[in-house]
Amino acid sequence: MAASTATFAGGDAMDAEALLVDDAVRGSVDFKDRPVLRSKTGCWKSASFIIGVEMAERFAYYGISSNLVIYLTGPLRQSTAAAAANVNAWSATASLSPLLGAFVADSFLGRFRTIIAASLLYILGLGSLSVSAALNSSDSSSPPLVDVIFFFIALYLVAFAVGGHKPCLQAFGADQFDEENEKELRSKSSFFNWWNFCLCVSVVVGLLVLTYIQENLSWELGFGIPCIVMCFALLVFLLGMVTYRFRVKRDERRNPFMRITRVFMEAVKNRDATRAGIAVEEEAQSILPSEGAQFRFLDQAILEENGEKVCSINDVEDAKAILKLLPICLACLPFAIVYSQSTTLFTKQGTTMDRHIISSDFQIPAAALQAFTPGSIILFVPFYERLLIPIARAIGHKPSLLQRIGSGLFLGIVCMVIAGLTERKRLETALEHGLVDLPEETVPMSVWWLVPQYLVMGIADVLTFVGLQEFFYDQVPGELKSMGLALSFCVAGIGGFLSSFLVSLVDGATGGRGGESWLSDNLNRAHLDYFYWLLGGLNVLSLILYVYFAKSYVYSKRITD
Repeated sequence: MAASTATFAGGDAMDAEALLVDDAVRGSVDFKDRPVLRSKTGCWKSASFIIGVEMAERFAYYGISSNLVIYLTGPLRQSTAAAAANVNAWSATASLSPLLGAFVADSFLGRFRTIIAASLLYILGLGSLSVSAALNSSDSSSPPLVDVIFFFIALYLVAFAVGGHKPCLQAFGADQFDEENEKELRSKSSFFNWWNFCLCVSVVVGLLVLTYIQENLSWELGFGIPCIVMCFALLVFLLGMVTYRFRVKRDERRNPFMRITRVFMEAVKNRDATRAGIAVEEEAQSILPSEGAQFRFLDQAILEENGEKVCSINDVEDAKAILKLLPICLACLPFAIVYSQSTTLFTKQGTTMDRHIISSDFQIPAAALQAFTPGSIILFVPFYERLLIPIARAIGHKPSLLQRIGSGLFLGIVCMVIAGLTERKRLETALEHGLVDLPEETVPMSVWWLVPQYLVMGIADVLTFVGLQEFFYDQVPGELKSMGLALSFCVAGIGGFLSSFLVSLVDGATGGRGGESWLSDNLNRAHLDYFYWLLGGLNVLSLILYVYFAKSYVYSKRITD
């Protein structure tokens, strides 16, 4: 009997041990480097903390960026073209800085520590902005140069803080889902959509609340509230630490950036190899997958030195995976230029129009109209997730990520056509009422005419940029997930710089010989409609280029050395 009891107890112990093994998440540890259990960590329980932090960050970021052009043309007394160029340059820096943040995270600090460091820098930048706004609160015609310099230093502190926040926080959120578990893998696919859904809720609140406070109460309060919110967000992030999963690196001794860089260096070094190159080509055809043939020169990186391979086959495949993404990035840049207009020229359009609602004494801030962009995302994401995707799966024709991105690029063209037609109507209304030379007067045309272009931009955003985020995260090597997301943000960043350059170029080219440029400070004599249609034409060409690249793209597959 005792023996039977012992056997039974031993069986229970074995079953319990087997259960723990089944519940363990391979390749992940907790904050104390211990193995983690699926039932107690990760998935939505952890992602909810991370999403909450990012909601606070987007509330802060859009609370600044949405009304920045108004602040620059108001208290800082800049021209429309100069303010638009400065906003584009700043937002571009904020979109490109994730490359630096991803490098620091993937190579040195890790995502968790990078997020904490970026949060502290964010709080410093926001606090400095509030102080700067207090210094510039007087109605002087031109603020002192030192105050302007201090403002831009604070502004760019925020831009660099974004670099540590965006790629690391989103990648860290995606890390909470185990790709080897079918249920969690499907949840991760939805994570990117619901991530942006929740972010858009906070953006709408930020746009409606902070823009009103900034224009009707004080700019220092409008910049100070985001600072307080970010302090609270950092606390929330730390509270969720016991539930997080931390990915284990494949090889702690090898920096992933150095691995990829060495592949390119060795490939160039051995490019002219003849016999060895032929031997490598034959070996590659038998070992490496057939896709990526257009980057076959990278196979030269595995030439043998003293009987050992210089670079592993996986290193070469990782390098190819990165390189294959560049044409997709290039084709999406014109759309990023279009996207940049929603926080600059769209807002300046709104300042000239009738913004009164409810009563004749209350008018909405022009920047508040930007809430319709995330508002359309809030409406579209549930429709996409709960209706379109299930129907597509049922009929066996779920669109690929590349098809999704292409649909967004097409809507970018539609957005510019609508914006151009609306601006044409506004100019005709100004001419009809004799307001061409009275730029300070309100054009008797409702600001609600601008709503369609914001709505279309929102749907284009969720299809293109959210699609790029999921696509890049999926296609880059496991140790470079932050870099993959940074590359997707980089598209918006480079597009912002290109927009700034294009604005300055068009302003100079069309305003010569004493004439009014398309981007004149007097918008009633400007021609934003021409500028929008120019962008539409550029996006037609980019869509054609994108279709070509997308059709020839082969999804990356990892192999074992």
